[in-house]
Amino acid sequence: MQVEEASSRPRSSAYLHALSKEIEKRLQQALTSSSQRRNLLQELFADIALEVDGRAKDIILSGEEDVIFHAEYSVNGGLCFCDVLADYYVRVPDSGKPILDLIVKLWSQSFASHIFALLFHKWLFEVQLDNADILLRYSSALVHGATNIFWIDIQSNTRRFQSRFQYLLDEVALEPTRLKKIPVQAQRDLYLLLSRFIFFYNSVEKLESFLKQCPAFPNAILVGEPADILVIELADQLQKLKVEPVLLHYLSQIKVLQGIELRMTTSTRLKTCLYSFTSPGGPMYPTRALRHAAWDALDLLFPVGRYPRHLISLFFRLFYPWYWTSSCWNFIVSCVKAVFYSPLRLIFYRLGKLRES
Repeated sequence: MQVEEASSRPRSSAYLHALSKEIEKRLQQALTSSSQRRNLLQELFADIALEVDGRAKDIILSGEEDVIFHAEYSVNGGLCFCDVLADYYVRVPDSGKPILDLIVKLWSQSFASHIFALLFHKWLFEVQLDNADILLRYSSALVHGATNIFWIDIQSNTRRFQSRFQYLLDEVALEPTRLKKIPVQAQRDLYLLLSRFIFFYNSVEKLESFLKQCPAFPNAILVGEPADILVIELADQLQKLKVEPVLLHYLSQIKVLQGIELRMTTSTRLKTCLYSFTSPGGPMYPTRALRHAAWDALDLLFPVGRYPRHLISLFFRLFYPWYWTSSCWNFIVSCVKAVFYSPLRLIFYRLGKLRES
């Protein structure tokens, strides 16, 4: 048994070493070919983000590594090459050094920071870097690359890179020992990044702990508490989102902010942002489902002035006569559904009481 386990480890390491050499080769090609550089980096990024196929998985998942990767596979629903390589570069840092050197030379190119965030997001917090300038450069590249790959998830309404977000949140932002390894400016940038995506990646249950780990901001006197900083980033994020299912998800998750104390300016900013999704037409052009979700979030977070807001909104709807027909039709349908379902709910309620008795 021990002989088989020992023989499987070199096989796994050899495969990962070969993958590293292939990545190094393709980065070298991108460095020497200025005309095809962007396409080569984009193709490399897509390839390392692919899910590991069955044959490769049999080679990679062996011995003690099998337990580690199977746990990650079960949580995130898929094991990608970048997941495997990121852990490999933590265990064998020298294997990633040639790749890192090439990425540094391609720093200003598109997808270079994407690749860095995929492969070295764990390495950055596990190795010891004494040069403060290099550490700041790597930390900034990580935040920039993570921002880009998280936006890829938002645009496609998928969560392929959720493991990256969970690591940055659980193992870095909520772990002061790791967080303090990067410069203070990078800590602030990371906090802002996680604030924008924590609702998308279904991590709102960790919001209280996350707010407690907020780094010190030099403009905190003007901006406010950690909750104010988070809400400001959230409001800006909502204004940038164009994918309706993602917006609906944000608005359903945003209700967790109920009861959190905010500055008047921050509260007004969030209220204005939500209100912009409640009216048809420009600049947001929200759908009916989005308008109703925004109203629900607005009424829950800001119950004071709820009815005047609805009256004002109804008045301004008069400026959109082309929506009158659909509004009347939807109102009639809602009334019919209410009349139809009310007796049914009463019947089922009475039946439930009879069964309990």
